[in-house]
Amino acid sequence: MREFVYFSRKAWTTGSFKDLMKAGRLDIACHFVIHSFFISNARRKDVILHLFFYGPPDPPKHIEIHSNASISKKDVADIIRKALFKYKKGKKVEALPGVFVEKRSLLDFLEEKRKEKQIYLLDVEGEDIRNIKLEENSVFVIGDQKGLPFKEKRRIKKMAKSISLGKIVYFASQALIALQYELDRKSLMKD
Repeated sequence: MREFVYFSRKAWTTGSFKDLMKAGRLDIACHFVIHSFFISNARRKDVILHLFFYGPPDPPKHIEIHSNASISKKDVADIIRKALFKYKKGKKVEALPGVFVEKRSLLDFLEEKRKEKQIYLLDVEGEDIRNIKLEENSVFVIGDQKGLPFKEKRRIKKMAKSISLGKIVYFASQALIALQYELDRKSLMKD
């Protein structure tokens, strides 16, 4: 099972948004969701996506979306909105089938995950992705257009292996597509 983490410093932590760009660039999060699950004429069945929003008014929020969630490309913003509206203080709530929301920090989440899975951090300074043997059943962390905050990145680097797609810095959703391609390619080479 592939798990992807998208971290956004500015994405709103409330569902009361109208304009995705003005709501902390939630448009980027929507693209990330689409590229996590959808391929040409099919959906991926082996993905869990974790969205971590650190924008106003009540950060952090963690939205978890599973492959079996009933989503379509045109409804992604509404799914994020509904998840944020269903948030209940102190609980992990299933906002929609296969979509969960809770108040949880990225570091807390990664501390728990590293006990069971390899964590990879996409970082331009990391080791070239084509030179390492990626573990399919892993967690991959990608930051938004601002990247991860310095302190968090330094702490994550202590629990994760830094990997790179090369010296070009891509949009988060582009980096995800390139990462999915590399994972698919390595997976097909095994078969």
